[in-house]
Amino acid sequence: MRQTELFSKTRKEVPKDEVSKNAKLLIKAGFIHKEMAGVYSFLPLGLRVLNKVMNVIREEMNASGGQEILLSALQNKEIWESTGRWSDKAVDSWFKTTLGSGGEAGLGFTHEEPITQMMRDHIRSFRDLPVYAYQIQTKFRNETRAKSGLIRTREFLMKDLYSFSRTAQEHDEFYKIMQTAYTNVFSRVGLGPFTHMTYASGGSFSKYSHEFQTVCDAGEDTIHLCEKCSIAVNDEIFSDQPVCPACGNKNLSVKKSVEVGNIFSLGTRFSEALGLKFVDEKNESKLVIMGSYGIGPARLIGTIVESFSDEKSILWPSAVAPFSVHLLLLDPSDDMARKQAETVYNALSAGNIEVLFDDRDVRAGEKFADADLIGVSLRVIASSRTTKDGTVEVLDRRSGKHTMVSPDTLASHINAHL
Repeated sequence: MRQTELFSKTRKEVPKDEVSKNAKLLIKAGFIHKEMAGVYSFLPLGLRVLNKVMNVIREEMNASGGQEILLSALQNKEIWESTGRWSDKAVDSWFKTTLGSGGEAGLGFTHEEPITQMMRDHIRSFRDLPVYAYQIQTKFRNETRAKSGLIRTREFLMKDLYSFSRTAQEHDEFYKIMQTAYTNVFSRVGLGPFTHMTYASGGSFSKYSHEFQTVCDAGEDTIHLCEKCSIAVNDEIFSDQPVCPACGNKNLSVKKSVEVGNIFSLGTRFSEALGLKFVDEKNESKLVIMGSYGIGPARLIGTIVESFSDEKSILWPSAVAPFSVHLLLLDPSDDMARKQAETVYNALSAGNIEVLFDDRDVRAGEKFADADLIGVSLRVIASSRTTKDGTVEVLDRRSGKHTMVSPDTLASHINAHL
């Protein structure tokens, strides 16, 4: 991608009502556009990051046995009434709309009810189980406190996987697989060192559910973290569980955090309400045992920015950066420097290395400031100075190390640092 062809631009100003660091930086860098409070559109750079995050999630869900589907956002009122969750008293974050033909429909904030109803057409026998179906789909929640950028929004993407099992043991085995898969996701997107499996309330479904909380100053949650084994307890149940559930440690540290994922055992709550049953090996009718597992890809991006940024710049983990390399041509009027930059750009692109090429005719200071803001960790600089000795300068922003590299070995040098 050439920056002269990129329609989105960096900005100096952000909407006056924007208070969160993640949204300010992402708007300034040209990753997102604010439509209204709690609603953001993704621009080309932002969509590249979002797609990379979703690909990591997909790979881990597929490796765990998940099958991807896509359910409708519009929701049938009758299905939700059957579980008691249509009422605004039961769920206060509904977006509802009146249909032109009469009646109401809702915009889904989660999908336990519709996927349970759908599975009645596909699950009848023990031979049809287990099933692990997931989607990455737009959700809607009428948040009253949409003020944390991508971390708390009214319209957002959610990866929600639902498990359907024959027995509690079969469910528990998959639940552990999901714990590992979630740990893998957060590790791969760069949040592993800061993200902790956290014991939380299981509600009416089980004694505990598990959240994945990332320690972050911008967090709205409070956790009690065991420094010995990296397990945490959510503040909401700390009075009932004042020690580490894993090792019994009583000296837990209080931390602010962002919930980046959660997993729940649902038992037969929805299968009973919606009549999802199967016939077992003894020809007896049994209720299907369910689980629910959620991650917000855009919320992950907001949390990554909060974790890897200062007030003026982002530093993306390499797995989710919009590009692998940011190539800066500092002297566009110098024919030799431009030729060197074009050669490097073509060679890296031919080697399937994703390159953002700043070929704009602007001052070097503006290019460096924009590159800091956009946040690609590996920067290659071509200039009249580098052409004299036939090298280019490579900056690894993570280590601060500058290296002069021959264009012939540049691709292998970059691959070794990704």
